[in-house]
Amino acid sequence: MNPTLDHLSGTFLHCPAPAKLNLFLHVTGQRADGYHLLESVFQLIDHADMLHFRLRADSAIVRTNVVAGVPAESDLVVRAARLLQSHINETRGVEIALEKKLPMGAGLGGGSSDAATTLIALNSLWDANLSRQQLMDLGLQLGADIPFFLFGQNAFAQGIGEQLSALATPDCWYVVIEPGVAIPTQAIFSSKALTRNSPSIKVSDFHRYPQGDFRNDLQSVAVQLFPEVLFALEWLSHYGNTKMTGSGSCVFCACESEAAAEKILSEFSGSVNNKLQKCKAWKAKSLKEHPLTHWIKS
Repeated sequence: MNPTLDHLSGTFLHCPAPAKLNLFLHVTGQRADGYHLLESVFQLIDHADMLHFRLRADSAIVRTNVVAGVPAESDLVVRAARLLQSHINETRGVEIALEKKLPMGAGLGGGSSDAATTLIALNSLWDANLSRQQLMDLGLQLGADIPFFLFGQNAFAQGIGEQLSALATPDCWYVVIEPGVAIPTQAIFSSKALTRNSPSIKVSDFHRYPQGDFRNDLQSVAVQLFPEVLFALEWLSHYGNTKMTGSGSCVFCACESEAAAEKILSEFSGSVNNKLQKCKAWKAKSLKEHPLTHWIKS
């Protein structure tokens, strides 16, 4: 995931926007404004979208390719570019090409990661020189997950996901299954069946992971509404401690080696039944930090 930078010509190519997994996700309460209070561990993985940027002499923000199901005007990439442009009074524009690899409505943070990579790249291309915290504050205006991807490393998250503490996480491989269904986040958080009172934990409690009562509180709601998630969970649970990430739909389990992940993928390919026919499976390696984190000053 190495980007190609040519600042003199105003182009940044192959800029990765990595996915995240929620190693657990507890809902500990709900604010008066309706936002849910969460505790989670965000884990970066090496499965990523790719973005390409080219400066324009005029002020237009242009997404140059079609992304199925995402009109340019509502794309977080375009919105992030416009937010930064307005914040720094930038007169130049940019052309952005977005190569989507991460599925939407999957709990992998794809749209948020795309927005974060856009802020990182344009902060450099437009010579804005904003600090990490300044970029995180901007990103929070667009979505609660965006600050994590700007934070640059794996983290214990609290609040609505924006209160982040750096955390060393297990170095391992993961197998991820896409159940073939996109889950609207609102459908999960608006459910009356959602647990909203999980007891709060401390960062130090995570050192017992995966032992202990670590779960995804959103999972029980998702499997009721989307049986495809349940089918994927049941199949993958034969190989280890399996969870859904985010508000779904993807599910995952950790593997001790790449060979172990490959073995699971091989067995998945040979055993897909009618319930799993829409599913895709792939492997990913844990990352210690965001590939572009060194582009941002502290």
